[in-house]
Amino acid sequence: MTEALKPADPFADIRPYHDDEVPAALERLINDDELLAAIAHFRFPRLSRYVSGLLKPLIRRALHKRWAQVRTVRDVQNEVAHFMEQMIASTTQGVTYSGLEQLESDKSYLFISNHRDIAMDPAFVNWGLYKCGLETVRIAIGDNLLRKPCATELMRLNKSFIVKRSAKGPREMMKAFSELSAYIAHSLAEGSSIWIAQKEGRAKDGDDRTDPAILKMFYMAGKQQKMAFADYMQRLNIVPVAISYEFDPGDEAKARELVERAQSGSYEKGEFEDIDSIVAGIVGFKGRVHVSLGAPIQAPYDTPEALAAAIDQAIHSQYRLFPSNLLAAGLGAGISEAERQQFLERLARMPAELQETARAMYARPVLNQQSAS
Repeated sequence: MTEALKPADPFADIRPYHDDEVPAALERLINDDELLAAIAHFRFPRLSRYVSGLLKPLIRRALHKRWAQVRTVRDVQNEVAHFMEQMIASTTQGVTYSGLEQLESDKSYLFISNHRDIAMDPAFVNWGLYKCGLETVRIAIGDNLLRKPCATELMRLNKSFIVKRSAKGPREMMKAFSELSAYIAHSLAEGSSIWIAQKEGRAKDGDDRTDPAILKMFYMAGKQQKMAFADYMQRLNIVPVAISYEFDPGDEAKARELVERAQSGSYEKGEFEDIDSIVAGIVGFKGRVHVSLGAPIQAPYDTPEALAAAIDQAIHSQYRLFPSNLLAAGLGAGISEAERQQFLERLARMPAELQETARAMYARPVLNQQSAS
């Protein structure tokens, strides 16, 4: 089929890259000065200050060699899996899963997840699927995280699709949400599962709550088909996901933001703060990590609010509580002295004015689970 006769791609500006787009995207990355500088700074923090110009050509050649055989989306996923293996070995004390056995390989699912870490939450879900031989998910990512062209390239290579949070005005926002809803429906219909956070932004206070507005966005595609809310949402195969980290690499930064908001009523985010958070989440120590996938929600719920409450109930009850959570909530029975000291020393390393906020952050999942029970 000639270019002129090809049907228009309605999701071209938000969807992940297709196989035939991978080589060109990799070439753009290899020649992106900002990416090369970022790699030089990360790998050689001291040296890069003085000889960044000399390091860039070396890094470019290394990337060329590393990615020479990467031609498809699956090849990219294999590269990511290699990185995940190294990251898990160096920054965690093990990653465990529950609920993977409920998934069927011939079905697509809409994974609605609590959100603690920008990059690692979907990465850990994907790792579990990958290790079980299941197809990895397409990942929803806000365009606020894609200010640099290289970030957009990397995310779209890794099966991410763009949520246009920067849309302004009712008409532009409605168009963006309608496109997003249609793309999610399209993906599920063609057999591709989706990962999306239960609300915009991370739960920095540890309180995992589903925003009904997310569910209303999903329903926009169903509404166009004149389907009832309950019927359409049942069709999406919604799976509630609870991801728990024994230690949150971003706990101190989150506590600082929460304290500043409480004191001044606002918080001014730095230009590259989200990127710093992504890096901290990847390289920071996490202790044990558990990913719990609930059973697909089959019961009919007539309103977004009722469905959101059901998702919350599932996430709160599934959440794996670690000693850090229990100690923060004042439940220390059965916890070893070593685990107690590890948590107390972590809090003690933070400025005194942040410690109570951080402790409350770790305690919140315990309170939510008690309420869910």
